[in-house]
Amino acid sequence: MDPATIIGIVLAFGAVVAMVTMEGAHLSALLLPAPMVLVFGATIAVGIASGTIKDFLVAVKSLPRALRGKVEPPQQVIDQVVGLAEKARANGLLAMEQEADGVDDPFLKRALQNIADGTDGDELRVLLEDEIATRSKKDRVAAKFFSAMGGYAPTIGIIGTVVSLTHVLENLAEPGELGPLIASAFVATLWGLMSANFLWLPLGSRLRRLSELDVERMTLLMEGVLAVQAGSQPRLLGERLRAMVPDGEADKPAAKSAKAARGAKDPVEEAA
Repeated sequence: MDPATIIGIVLAFGAVVAMVTMEGAHLSALLLPAPMVLVFGATIAVGIASGTIKDFLVAVKSLPRALRGKVEPPQQVIDQVVGLAEKARANGLLAMEQEADGVDDPFLKRALQNIADGTDGDELRVLLEDEIATRSKKDRVAAKFFSAMGGYAPTIGIIGTVVSLTHVLENLAEPGELGPLIASAFVATLWGLMSANFLWLPLGSRLRRLSELDVERMTLLMEGVLAVQAGSQPRLLGERLRAMVPDGEADKPAAKSAKAARGAKDPVEEAA
């Protein structure tokens, strides 16, 4: 679990609370039900109106993923693929069917089953690339939904302020009440800006980043299983996959893996 989003949102709202407290104000002045209902309710409503019900449901289902942010480390993916390569060289490609039964990742499971079924390498690459593109497209729908809400929220906050100021103008005959009424009117703008920059836009950016990391993971798996199908030597396959990972993300484990590889013989060489 990567708690970056939760930590960031808590710190952002915490900074607002700290500012209000340091200035001697009261949080109750900001927690007004009417502007909050307008900003959050109308923002979600126009977000739904800007797409389809299916887009909305996809975005809602993506919320737990955005908050958890579970990302499989590249080195873990590389180690898994290298292990598959070793078993393929020792037991043949038909052994991949048995390996597929113990895999939870649907993408990798289908790839291994296709290898065991004897699918042509070029056809398998096209199939896996299409699946990666489809997954990425689905993730972009959720990210776009929250980013769109981040664009709507400030404007809706201004609408709430205008509505409240209209109410203020109705009470010009009572000067003693104008101050609190004007202050409460700007709370709608405040919540529009805060919800956009503290919630919706970060969630959209988070989902885009998680999608990028997932595509990188699936690409590593795709290149790895295709190399396994082609009979690549496990140690060289590990080096090739590590070359696809940005510096610093797999260097340390890579050094350990290389050391282990030098101390162990390849299963085929040992059998020979």
